[in-house]
Amino acid sequence: MKVGRKIAGIDEAGRGPVIGPMVIAAVVFDEVNLPKLEALGVRDSKKLTPKRREKLFNEILKIADDYVILELSPEEIDSREGTLNEFEVNNFVKALNSLKVKPDVIYIDAADVKEERFGEEIGKLLNFKAGIIAEHKADDKFPPVSAASIVAKVTRDRAIERLKEEYGEIGSGYPSDPRTREFLMSYYKKHGEFPPIVRRTWKTLKKIKRAGQLSIEEFLKEKRKN
Repeated sequence: MKVGRKIAGIDEAGRGPVIGPMVIAAVVFDEVNLPKLEALGVRDSKKLTPKRREKLFNEILKIADDYVILELSPEEIDSREGTLNEFEVNNFVKALNSLKVKPDVIYIDAADVKEERFGEEIGKLLNFKAGIIAEHKADDKFPPVSAASIVAKVTRDRAIERLKEEYGEIGSGYPSDPRTREFLMSYYKKHGEFPPIVRRTWKTLKKIKRAGQLSIEEFLKEKRKN
């Protein structure tokens, strides 16, 4: 059986949401299996339906030589030292260093405005040697990163579904989602605080808290008038 170089893709899902975890997935494939990966039709997870992502998730892991998934809680994100980019670099490294099958080449979806710098920072911290290609929109250019993107996205989506079972409708968890904002406002008004599933350092919460406090004050003012 022919064996080629080991090629890894790494990506995250859930960097921006105010609710739920950020998920990082690193997936390794033998070079000879890349045509199988391409035949599956992997692409940027955001361009696929949830149903399609779920199906591809299992197919990807069947082809993969190895993979690591990190689920980073809101508490871990809030308590990070440094910027979100630095946090991402450190956890990309953690995932890659945890792989049992070490890749020869790693394709990375770069979070930094300077793609090369993002790749270099990761390369410095690896406990093995590998070629690194870090680019913006790598999840739409390189099948191994597309695969990692899908694995990360499905894992986060499943985490959000579990939270919905506990808290009810919370939306996607993104600040731009009206359902998410409505849930957070309603929860804050009812409990006087936010649930433990939120990222407390996000500005969205400060805005909702201010609006919630204002609403309560207005309510009391109206009540006193009557």
